[in-house]
Amino acid sequence: MSDKDKVRVRFAPSPTGHLHIGGARTALFNWLFARHNNGTFVLRIEDTDRSRSTEDYIESILEGLRWLGLDWDEGPFRQTDRFDIYRSYIDKLLAEGKAYYCYCSPEELEERRKEAQAKGLPPRYDRRCRKLKEPIPGRTPSVRFKMPETGQTIVDDLIRGKITFENSQLDDLIIMRSDGTPTYNFVVVVDDVDMNITHVIRGDDHLNNTPKQIHIYNALGYTPPRFAHLPMILGSDKTRLSKRHGATSVIAYRDAGYLSDALVNYLVRLGWSYGDQEVFSREELIKYFSLENIGKSAAVFNPEKLLWLNSEYMKSTPPEKLCDLVRPFLIQKGIIKEDEELDKEWLKKAIKTLVERCRTLEELSNALRYYISEYVEIEPKAKEKFLNEKSKPYLIELRDALMTIDDFSAGALEKVFMSIIEKHNIKLGALAQPVRVAMTGTTVSPGIFDVLEIVGKEKALKRLNRALELI
Repeated sequence: MSDKDKVRVRFAPSPTGHLHIGGARTALFNWLFARHNNGTFVLRIEDTDRSRSTEDYIESILEGLRWLGLDWDEGPFRQTDRFDIYRSYIDKLLAEGKAYYCYCSPEELEERRKEAQAKGLPPRYDRRCRKLKEPIPGRTPSVRFKMPETGQTIVDDLIRGKITFENSQLDDLIIMRSDGTPTYNFVVVVDDVDMNITHVIRGDDHLNNTPKQIHIYNALGYTPPRFAHLPMILGSDKTRLSKRHGATSVIAYRDAGYLSDALVNYLVRLGWSYGDQEVFSREELIKYFSLENIGKSAAVFNPEKLLWLNSEYMKSTPPEKLCDLVRPFLIQKGIIKEDEELDKEWLKKAIKTLVERCRTLEELSNALRYYISEYVEIEPKAKEKFLNEKSKPYLIELRDALMTIDDFSAGALEKVFMSIIEKHNIKLGALAQPVRVAMTGTTVSPGIFDVLEIVGKEKALKRLNRALELI
């Protein structure tokens, strides 16, 4: 493949909010298409909406992409740095008679729009300024692009196939406002031309912009890129995805303890498939990804499925990596201090006992609390049921036995337990459950012998004494 034919795609978010599920999926599909084809992934920030764009949102978007591992090859380019380039292209169109000055005020346009609606007509611009020979004194004009008034525009979409638009339905859109700022449909084309973009992969909410943009490409003398419009992501009620469906920003998923690989895997399956496979490594995604395998119908976001997938990734992540990933959560919750170092081998052992029952890093950090903390908060119902006069003598006997042993391994602890339950002819639960409540504060935990081994002799005895004081 020559440089001329090399795939070049772009992700071009508007920094008017955080990076959300829909934008993240668009970025991922562009990134995978570039990586699969040994192409280039360009990052562009579309910040011409100065009233709503903020530096904080730009940083949040970049942070989200970095966390997802979607590294860009060029950029980030910012549209606000490129106004001189846009102006030169507008001057070119004006000089060639492909654009014209429009002196209609916003108030006049709004009035005509209302009149058209009252008559049941589409509220399109009536093109009256096309015919002007002289400027109108005292008015600062906008610039409009001359759309063809007849014929059709065919978009040969790589996902949806051929889509036909009637040119008579296209408006002479404003390409530069009267304050000198260029508009979205124009700057997008100039940027894609300037950056040699070969494929535009974006949400199908942009589909109606595509015929307009194709005419601007043609007017500037450039071949349009190939277009691929991704089906929308819907909530479980089949309406457009929003926060009420459980979808939130990418950074919020990170902060809730999701793994980036799990979110990437989930996002790619929102509309793309490869046979019946559900779980993919990054390498597999890059190897198998193609636009042909993207469905035409909308994908449905399912937060429960994402949580399940995250739990699967938690189980398959090496314990040593989970040690590093869970640390910020332990610090944030005050379970450990920022400068506190935990023994890595001990922490790995603790994580191994918990990971099967923890779906997120946040859940894992909460579960680790009873291994790390000096004391635990005991749930009132658990205390009432298991820490009582009935269990007291068994707990005293266990405490006294544990004080005398040096081997605090799960195997040795099991022998101590068995000798007590055999002596009193009781079931294991009659001793294990009160001990579990004393160690963890709850009635559910990993195996009690593993819990005791990881808590360690010193803390285990302290907790047993405290439990006995509560009875």
